[in-house]
Amino acid sequence: MATEFSLLERNILKAKGLSEEQLAALGSMGVMSRADFEAIGTIVTLLELFPDLDPEVAARVLEWALPPAAREVATGPAASLANPTIVVDASDAVFCANCNHKQPKDYTPGDLCVNCGRQAEPIEQCFWCGSSGPGKRCRSCGAVFVRTADLPLALLLRRDGLPKDDIPRRLAEATSEEKEELWGRVRRARI
Repeated sequence: MATEFSLLERNILKAKGLSEEQLAALGSMGVMSRADFEAIGTIVTLLELFPDLDPEVAARVLEWALPPAAREVATGPAASLANPTIVVDASDAVFCANCNHKQPKDYTPGDLCVNCGRQAEPIEQCFWCGSSGPGKRCRSCGAVFVRTADLPLALLLRRDGLPKDDIPRRLAEATSEEKEELWGRVRRARI
């Protein structure tokens, strides 16, 4: 079934990114004029009808086909599902360890979070080299910080000869029984 789009409308739709096959598929689904796009309404619906259609092409087609009032609905929150935005933060961005809120540019380690009021980046001690600092990794040796409560267990595993990168992973994956066994070894070593 051929579409009833005029030659100009067909050329505009091709310029927006539709192929001749996709135009024919539109016609077979009953979309034969600009007014039929109002029944489709949103980018998400258009992508459900044509799963292989590029979301940017769908947005351009609906932007052209819909009147201004319907265009706002088509490009609203539902449209963001089809065309998500990507936010890239600077490498020096600091996020609160408690609420994950981005800290201002003048933030210094040890400051309180502007959102929740807790310490944004707790100062941790490294189980590998003994230095301390903020963040998730030691700035001296690169080891991943472990929880303060697990520091004695990490020191024990270091004495056992485990590699630096395996200790945080092993403590994170350890069951409560395995941790209790390690705590028993720590207590016996203190006596």
